[in-house]
Parts: sequence; structure tokens; C-alpha cells
Amino acid sequence: MSDRTPQEWREILADIRHPEEVRKAGSRRARRRAKALHHREMRRRSHEWVREQRRRDPIRPTAAAIIVVVVLALGVGTRWVWPGLLGEKQPAAAASRAPATPGREDGEAVAPTASASPGAPSAVPAPQPSPADLGNPDRVAERFARDYLTRNPPQDQTHRTVVERVRPLLAPALAANLSEHTDPAWDKLVSQGGISTVSSVAVTPAGKDLPGDTPLRVWRRAATVVAVDGYTDHTETTVLQVELMTSGGKWHITRILGV
Repeated sequence: MSDRTPQEWREILADIRHPEEVRKAGSRRARRRAKALHHREMRRRSHEWVREQRRRDPIRPTAAAIIVVVVLALGVGTRWVWPGLLGEKQPAAAASRAPATPGREDGEAVAPTASASPGAPSAVPAPQPSPADLGNPDRVAERFARDYLTRNPPQDQTHRTVVERVRPLLAPALAANLSEHTDPAWDKLVSQGGISTVSSVAVTPAGKDLPGDTPLRVWRRAATVVAVDGYTDHTETTVLQVELMTSGGKWHITRILGV
């Protein structure tokens, strides 16, 4: 409790100097209202001044250490909660897409055009594959890995744009499936502020854990070296295992493992 008497408080309040417009506000009620508004404005200005001083105050070593610990903890938590975000290999059963039956190619959409700065990986839509390319499953797998993993999030905006770029290489059902679901690698690239380009693709027959080749269906393994230009530049290798089926002499991808 304060030791001041009511008279002392009245003297302190009487010494507070208010602006001229407050003292000459008219009636007693008007003066009281003007004083209240004046005090409210002074408190607001004081709060703004304190916030500005805190903003200008450089971060202290203790606070910086706490921030570093929190960031490291989040990284460890993400590794266990969402391993796919960090590019770790998912089990084949969880990563596989639903098989699709090859359909008509005449309903396939043309990759959309978009304006962008020169030199961007996605500045020009991928050219349509030739009949000769679609006639070779290895070429289809190589082309898909190169075009699908070349990404420019600021220009592409969404994962669906990337899918549209490779739609001519996909069976219609698989293209629709990829369009409706995002890719953890896309989300990871966006969080890194990165742009990815493909430097090489090595296509080989799939391993023994997948079915062997038949005249109508084959499996291919596409090991793709991807360079990421972002907050931290790095190079990573992404392995895609794709199932291809032929219809009318043209091969299309019907299933993907590793996405």
C-alpha cells in the first residue's frame, strides 16, 4: 500500500500539465473526457516507443543460443515425424502409386506456357515427346525423371504445374493421381527456397524385388542427380522406380515408386 495521503495524490495530479486544448475543453465533463483521451494517447505512444527500442536492441547471446537449440530440436523432430521431408527413402509399399491402365493419348493435355526470367529451369515448357521416344521405355523413364525433377517453385507456383509438364509421358489415371497429391520433395524444395536442376539420369532395369519385363510391361530404375540452388546449395541423388506399359506401340508410365 502507498503511504501517500489523498491530498498528496491530488497535488501530484494537479501538477500534471495538459495541453492547452485539454484545459480549455469547456465543461467539466468535456475536460475529463479530453484528459482521458490525452492519457490514452500518451500510453499508446509510450508502448510504441518501448516496442521500437526492443526492435532496435540487438539479439542477446542467450537468446541466440535458445533459438539455435529450438531449430536443432525441430530438425530432429522432423526427421522422426516426417522422414520423407528430408529426402529419406520411404518403403516401397507406402510410396507406390495406384496402378493405372493406359488409355487414349489423344486426350492428354499440352504442358502450360508461363512467363519467367531467362535461364530459369522451367522457363520453357518441355517439348512434346516424339513417337520414337514413346516407343522406347528407357527414353520415357529418362525423360520423366529429368523433366519431373527440374523444378522452379517461384515460377511453377504449384506441384500440379510440374505434373502437367510430364503429363504426355504418363497414363491418364496416374497423371490425375499426381495432380491431386503433393510431393514431399516439392514441399522440401519450397521450404529451402530452392530451384532444382537435373545434371544426369542413369536408367537401368529394376532390381529383383520388382517383376521382370514382359512384352507389355517393364520396370525401370532412374537414378537422377539433382543440383539444388537455395538457402544452402547442394547436390542429391533421387532414385525413381517406374512401371511402364505399352499400348499402340507407345510406352507410358503407370506407376512410380520413390515419389
